[in-house]
Amino acid sequence: MARFSTLLALAALALCLLSLVNPISAATEPRIGYVDMQRLFAEAPQIEQVRADIDREFRPRNDALIADQQRLEALEARLIDEASTELAEPRQRLEREALNLRRSIERRRDDLAEELRFRTSAETRAIESTIEIAIRQVAEQAGYDLILTSPVAYASESIDVTDAILDWLREDMATTQP
Repeated sequence: MARFSTLLALAALALCLLSLVNPISAATEPRIGYVDMQRLFAEAPQIEQVRADIDREFRPRNDALIADQQRLEALEARLIDEASTELAEPRQRLEREALNLRRSIERRRDDLAEELRFRTSAETRAIESTIEIAIRQVAEQAGYDLILTSPVAYASESIDVTDAILDWLREDMATTQP
């Protein structure tokens, strides 16, 4: 018991000495900032560039799917309109063609969606590392001790540094573009 109270007294003394050694750090408040990640991912120029690149890459395949979907609808309408006038053999051929086209469309749509998710995820991960660098550099340059990212329960506008991060990202985008 005496040993415990001696350790407790030594710990208290050590804390007192530490506060005397660095009184400035004890007197200053930590500087805290907040970054609205949702806004960052909506407005960052890198994100806008990736969206445009992905759209440009996937647009032709999507347009081909839309054209095939319209062709399928025309085939199905033809089957309905000519149901009583078509001979059995041509009708079966049209039904088979429509079925094969529907399967092809579904398979290609699934493949396109999976590829799009994969590409978007990969690009997002790459941009996340750039955003982390931006947050770290802005925090260090402005002397922040802690930066919180959303979602948080509440953050005052006075600690929101999202604009500074967006400025850093815009500047970075301008210097890395050819």
